[in-house]
Amino acid sequence: MSDHDEAVAALKRLGLSSYEAQVFIALQRLDTATVREVDRTTEVPRSQIYGAAEDLAERGLVDIQQSNPIQYRAVDLDEARTRLRERLDREEDRAFDYLESARRERADESEAQEDIWTVQGTGTIDDRVVTLIGDADERVVFGAREEGTFDDVVADALTAAGERGVAVTVVDGDRARERFGDDVSFRATTDAPNDERSGRVLVVDADTVLISVTGGDGLPAVDHEAAIWSAHTGFATVLVGLLDVWFDQYLEDA
Repeated sequence: MSDHDEAVAALKRLGLSSYEAQVFIALQRLDTATVREVDRTTEVPRSQIYGAAEDLAERGLVDIQQSNPIQYRAVDLDEARTRLRERLDREEDRAFDYLESARRERADESEAQEDIWTVQGTGTIDDRVVTLIGDADERVVFGAREEGTFDDVVADALTAAGERGVAVTVVDGDRARERFGDDVSFRATTDAPNDERSGRVLVVDADTVLISVTGGDGLPAVDHEAAIWSAHTGFATVLVGLLDVWFDQYLEDA
């Protein structure tokens, strides 16, 4: 690419069209020129030189002398640099003002929107459970009906939460009690309704919840698990409150 082509490309990046850039370069070489004279030094069609020169004048980059024929003169480079920079600054402000407005709209929408997510597959749900437990600040309550939905990665996450001072409670955890130390407490269900499809439940602090169901499609229960979860939403807060009532009614210290 020649120096001329690189200059045209650079001016295009600064907001000029290809024709405007070529006419502006030609006028820098010629100082003051008519359309015919510009036509001799550029590859811009003469019919396009008029429009390009007028557009450059609107940008403040070209002065027009109303003579016969009309003559055009490019402003000096320092002035051109200033005008292009000011134009870029205006475009940048306009763009980022819009982006900021879009961000605020997104925030406003998210405040009114309750995010409830679904995940499928025991391994994927394990990953989500571990992540949510890792975010706990005050308490974790975890229960799993099926042995296959209470594996080592979840037990390790519960242990780590207890070691960092989170109040961890495991529901019906007799079969996994040996995995834990004194940082984890246990509660047992009494007279709770039996639901063969229930999988596991996780409550984190006062505003995060995950509930899963197992079975379906003719598969063994532990091979097919789906869950919903929500964190830091009004929905989660309400559901946690309902679960706390259920815990108080059907759980006792184990």
